[in-house]
Amino acid sequence: MNPLQSSIQPCLVVAFAIIMSTIPVLAQEKGKTNKKKKGLQIPEGVEVIRDLKYAKNGIARQKLDLYLPKNRGDKKLPVVLWIHGGGWLNGSKDKCKAAFLATKGFAVASVGYRLTDQAQWPGQIDDLYTAVHWLRVHGKNYQLDGDHIGAWGSSAGGHLAALLGTRKYTGLEEVSSRVQAVCDWFGPTDLLIMPPNVVSEKRTLEQVSKSNGAKLLGKTVRDVPELAKDASAFYQIDERDPPFLIMHGSEDPGVPLEQSRKFHDALQAAGVESEFVIVEGAGHGGAEFNTGEVQEKVRAFFAKHLQK
Repeated sequence: MNPLQSSIQPCLVVAFAIIMSTIPVLAQEKGKTNKKKKGLQIPEGVEVIRDLKYAKNGIARQKLDLYLPKNRGDKKLPVVLWIHGGGWLNGSKDKCKAAFLATKGFAVASVGYRLTDQAQWPGQIDDLYTAVHWLRVHGKNYQLDGDHIGAWGSSAGGHLAALLGTRKYTGLEEVSSRVQAVCDWFGPTDLLIMPPNVVSEKRTLEQVSKSNGAKLLGKTVRDVPELAKDASAFYQIDERDPPFLIMHGSEDPGVPLEQSRKFHDALQAAGVESEFVIVEGAGHGGAEFNTGEVQEKVRAFFAKHLQK
């Protein structure tokens, strides 16, 4: 064997080994990508414009995705904001449960917002105000109807959607942050009495101080009761609030059904249109909220109040 062949063969062996060793890694990366795309579940006939920055000098969380019907003609589209849950410390705009509305004549804005490791209250609602401002200012570039914007969220997202409908922007604003309809899916509306926030026979002060509510507020609710009220839609209600659709599972182990019942009663007492739907057998979300019947209920609600 000549010297050149003997030097090439070990090199080929090493190169082959390196190539083979990368195949599982590449396969795993491809699988993750496919899984992520599958999880987005973009409806047929819908296009998505991702990662639009709604906050000046904002961080990665302060972006939104727009879901638009591909065949929208030149008609302006009413907008529904989707606000994800996750206890204010998890969750992502990437999984948008409202995307189906883009096949029903709506534009959907799935909004990211700062979590509790990035900002405490009122950072989260301030982000949503800013997102609404952005949609109204830049909406003409995407055929959005800035006069008809609704909010919809689940769990912590329901909490924030309810506050978009009740809590008024503090200070002066050149463009309104008010929304015209709200769908609240099992969001906590009174943080002062949410079980994880209250010391009891089941929870010590140490446990309460580590609750999601304490992380949101920076302290326990008993230490900052006024701040807790500011972050609770129940205490922000007045007669100017938009119509509400409130949906809550009958077997919810995370947010007591009474949170939504009490909130609904208070809205009606103030003269605000509100419908309260108990989803029988459902827990904190789950398959019962993903039925065609529930989707149609939500669609009809937003159609009534936004599609003029």
